[in-house]
Amino acid sequence: MLIANRGEIALRVIRTCKEMGIKTVAVYSTADAESLHVKFADEAVCIGPPLSSESYLKMSNIIAAAEITNADAIHPGYGFLSENAKFSKICEENEIKFIGASADMIDRMGDKASAKETMKAAGVPCVPGSDGIIKDFKECVKIAKKTGYPVMLKATAGGGGKGMRAVWKPEDLQEAWDAARYESKAAFGNDDMYMEKLIEEPRHIEIQIVGDSKGKACHLSERDCSIQRRHQKLTEEVPSPFMTTALRKKMGEAAVKAAEYIKYEGAGTVEFLVDKNRKFYFMEMNTRIQVEHPITEQVIDFDLIREQILVAAGVPISGKNYTPKLHAIECRINAEDPYNDFRPSPGKITTLHAPGGHGIRLDTHVYAGYTIPANYDSMIAKLITTAQTREEAINKMKRALDEFVIEGVKTTIPFHRQLMNHPDYVAGVYTTDFMNHFKMEEK
Repeated sequence: MLIANRGEIALRVIRTCKEMGIKTVAVYSTADAESLHVKFADEAVCIGPPLSSESYLKMSNIIAAAEITNADAIHPGYGFLSENAKFSKICEENEIKFIGASADMIDRMGDKASAKETMKAAGVPCVPGSDGIIKDFKECVKIAKKTGYPVMLKATAGGGGKGMRAVWKPEDLQEAWDAARYESKAAFGNDDMYMEKLIEEPRHIEIQIVGDSKGKACHLSERDCSIQRRHQKLTEEVPSPFMTTALRKKMGEAAVKAAEYIKYEGAGTVEFLVDKNRKFYFMEMNTRIQVEHPITEQVIDFDLIREQILVAAGVPISGKNYTPKLHAIECRINAEDPYNDFRPSPGKITTLHAPGGHGIRLDTHVYAGYTIPANYDSMIAKLITTAQTREEAINKMKRALDEFVIEGVKTTIPFHRQLMNHPDYVAGVYTTDFMNHFKMEEK
């Protein structure tokens, strides 16, 4: 199996493949030659220079690497080509199994406007708003009035918070419309927009699902991803402190209904916004493994990468829905300076001491002496704690963060230390607006 990715997720996939007796091929750019995923794979192929468009996003280079190593399958990880319908199709045409969604599935769920229409047809609750793409500003005004302010403008090809604008009153709509379209065009080459009702005091709660080739799906409970900065997740936990047994049942059933309606095959995530009254609305579906998948694995003792591979091989799923018996928290450790507006901090790691002990998991590809490239996402590690209760998981995380030493670059470890002591977080009282009010205390 060739892993068409880098960093910790590439290493994560390699580990499961080794346990399953599957030979692995790592691909890497010249900037990643010293990464651990390159060192631990059975074979490694350089696919280009540091620029992603010339390496990890260059489909011809990846397919060539698969062909010269006789790879039977490609695992795309997350990001890069993981939700690229063209790449999924090319793999199929070259008789290489793509460990992920089909091109048709990615097309149907990748465009947020069409995904919403599909979910409506499936009977999954959706946020009120436009029926697909808004043709012009005149129509935008009408839809906003019908939906009722506040509204959220979103790019259909959006991601990472780009092409999104919250609008609280009619007089601000024109400026938001122009800015969102400009940003989306620059980022994605597409300025198509749609609109949704802005959900106030929302939680971002996602349901992990797995579907097989027989059209059967199950859910593996929820993850609360509400602590975000500029729509980028910082920490996640399962179960959600906002969740109730009745809500989990309803959301789980909706996610399974969504997956079975489109005959989804593989691991995926159905993401919802949940308002203060615990009403939930479909937001989007991610047709890939998620960054935060380890916390689900920890609370239900389940290897999601292994399940992806088995499903791709035609093995049917058990069909069992899961309820978490433990509590897990993940802190994303980024090479960023939280005291300087989270400015990226690439460079050489001079010292690294990893935390350990019962209930501690660390997914990372870095080590002392490793140089973090400036070319890619700044996440360098995921620290996960698992315990019997949320309070114990938080206390375990505090201890693990105190043990975690990374020198040579700035990291978000100080931010997570402060987060774990924040009274609202400790009480489980937070929404997606949390970081707008969070202020780092002085060193």
